[in-house]
Amino acid sequence: MRTAAEIRDEAASIDNMRAREKAAHMGLTEGQLVAAYTGHGTTRIEAHPDALIPAIAALGEVMALTRNDSCVIEKVGVYDNFRSGPHASMILNDAIDMRMFPSHWVSAFAVETETDSGIRRSVQVFDAAGDAVHKVHLRDTSSFDGWATLVEKLKTEDQSGVLEVTERKPTEAAKSNPEKAEILRAEWARMTDTHQFLRLTSKLRMNRLGAYRIAGEPMVRRVGTDTVAQAFEAVSEQGIEVMVFVGNRGCIEIHGGRCDTLKVMGPWFNVMDPDFNLHLRADHIAEVWAVTKPTQRGDAVSLEAFDSEGGLILQIFGRRTEAGGDHRPAWRAIVDGLPALESEEAA
Repeated sequence: MRTAAEIRDEAASIDNMRAREKAAHMGLTEGQLVAAYTGHGTTRIEAHPDALIPAIAALGEVMALTRNDSCVIEKVGVYDNFRSGPHASMILNDAIDMRMFPSHWVSAFAVETETDSGIRRSVQVFDAAGDAVHKVHLRDTSSFDGWATLVEKLKTEDQSGVLEVTERKPTEAAKSNPEKAEILRAEWARMTDTHQFLRLTSKLRMNRLGAYRIAGEPMVRRVGTDTVAQAFEAVSEQGIEVMVFVGNRGCIEIHGGRCDTLKVMGPWFNVMDPDFNLHLRADHIAEVWAVTKPTQRGDAVSLEAFDSEGGLILQIFGRRTEAGGDHRPAWRAIVDGLPALESEEAA
């Protein structure tokens, strides 16, 4: 096993790579690379949301970043209205809307990085495998007194530069149970809340993508991989509000609002609005499903993209707001207008 000093020396010889790509190039996880700088601008801190989130709230306005292998979501706001829970915690306000699963918040670091424009400060959280769960980047408007307090109060006794990690769990492939397809459809039709869906699939020994593959219309309809971009373009053109969900095992971050400024840069499809950025590897999209789930407040219609391994990349729903009205009918019209994938292409 390489020492922290050896990791830092090797990393210093590699230019023009982000930390995630640099770590992979070195045969490390990103968490192991970040940990190697402990004592060199980086401090190990408490990772549990109950300790960490109130300290982050004291930083004021920051940028929240959550990602998976194919999509990155970035939101600017304050981490207020935190609600703790033993299995799931949440932050719920107009700007920062997150669901956190504390069992995956295993290690965390307060990171200071020297750049040409000054010191960049961030909080970075990793799971047991050393993969990033969530990051918080300070801005010029953030509280640097709050930063000093966070580091002082949350600093752990263990300040080792070597991070022990477990083997990364593979993505669960699509899991169907065709013998129970009729039960799936019948119970799906009786749902009153979208959160009941995963309980239903678990009971029937399926998962999300596996259920979509056998449910059929009117529950689901498979559409082309280019429809995600088409949907964002329609949302931008019509000025409607949506909810975009991007996450990993440990954190789901949600954007609620408009998606105005769209840019394509190579394989990346981007939303580049002042307080919301989305970076999507469009070439990673293998399947897209238009999904309808009944709720007490009407149908919840989503567009959901999956990668080639069956992993969920992102979900888009229509949004209803108290002040701005109900954008869901306009969103449903967009989704209904997306062409279905031809059966021979879907095979």
